[in-house]
Amino acid sequence: MIRTRLAPSAGSESERTVHIIQGEYHVTGDPSVMLTTLLGSCVAACLRDPYAGVGGMNHFLLPGRDTRARRLEAESYGVHLMELLVNGLLREGARRDRLEAKLFGGGRTMEGLADIGAMNADFAERFLANEGITCVGGSLRGDQGRRVQYWPVSGRARQSYLAADKFAPPQSLTRPAIPAGGGTVELF
Repeated sequence: MIRTRLAPSAGSESERTVHIIQGEYHVTGDPSVMLTTLLGSCVAACLRDPYAGVGGMNHFLLPGRDTRARRLEAESYGVHLMELLVNGLLREGARRDRLEAKLFGGGRTMEGLADIGAMNADFAERFLANEGITCVGGSLRGDQGRRVQYWPVSGRARQSYLAADKFAPPQSLTRPAIPAGGGTVELF
């Protein structure tokens, strides 16, 4: 299910913010809309047709292990969201030959695990190349998460890096010592 949430913007009274989370996409021709998302190893594709004045963003994660079958299975989720975004733009008057993209995310946010971020970034770049969509900017890979803001009608994008430990795994908690005699439990 594709959902988007509108929230008032901190910028101006007339600007609307649409927050995109994993598994969502949003297409608009409204110049007062700003799309935003938080990314770690996920990738957000920001596409627009500058002549039709329409654009959008998606946010996808390609989970799976580093095996051929799992990789093909994982890419289907990215393919699905990319196709939804492209088709949504075409329904709003965009033409495929005029689409331009900016790609963000694909960070390696946890050491010691498969580099899902690199797999996501590689997939997004391959998708654009296969579809003949020009990539005009963005920021992929690295070791930090990022917040992305995108104004789909103008094509303006802004990125800010998150603190390096923002996506770090939680530290193991130490349990308090159990008092001699086992302690008491009160049930109510």
